[in-house]
Amino acid sequence: MFYKPDEKKKYLKDNLSSKRYQHSLNVAVECRKLAEKYGEDPEKAYFAGLLHDVCKELAPEEQYRLIEESGFAICREERETRSLWHAVAGAYFIKSVWGIEDIDIINSIRFHTVGRAGMSRLEEIVYLGDLVSADRSYKDVDKMRKLVYTDLDAAMLEGFVFSIKSVVKKGGVVPPCTVEGYNFYTRLIKSDKK
Repeated sequence: MFYKPDEKKKYLKDNLSSKRYQHSLNVAVECRKLAEKYGEDPEKAYFAGLLHDVCKELAPEEQYRLIEESGFAICREERETRSLWHAVAGAYFIKSVWGIEDIDIINSIRFHTVGRAGMSRLEEIVYLGDLVSADRSYKDVDKMRKLVYTDLDAAMLEGFVFSIKSVVKKGGVVPPCTVEGYNFYTRLIKSDKK
């Protein structure tokens, strides 16, 4: 597939706040670097990272309409958590509106907020690229930035721990796929140590 990020940048610039647009550019750059480090297609990773928040600032009703139309499996916890809708909506949007059929790109956008067990390398890259992009400033972000370039599996596990703690602290519900992702990477790391 030939990726045309410049065509999509105009749409993003016109439909996202300047802060969200800059975040999308930062995530794209981070995804490219991670792809180079971990042997993935850098341009595909840049493209997926660029598009990860394509529907982030759509009206909630529009996001919900897209997730309902998508036909994607969506758990109750995702339906109940408005901040997660944009990922499902974005995955469906790039497929239905822009005709992007690459399942790896679709899934990398679909799961960039909740994660899941058995993520592809591109999905991991977009998940982590979003977590450590240049505009992120949460506590221990520098530690996380080092980890993503030294041990991808450990970084994924740390990402799940961070995500689950954040949701629990806010009194939210944790999607089963997030718990399954946490369990997957916990077991993976334990089996590597045997």
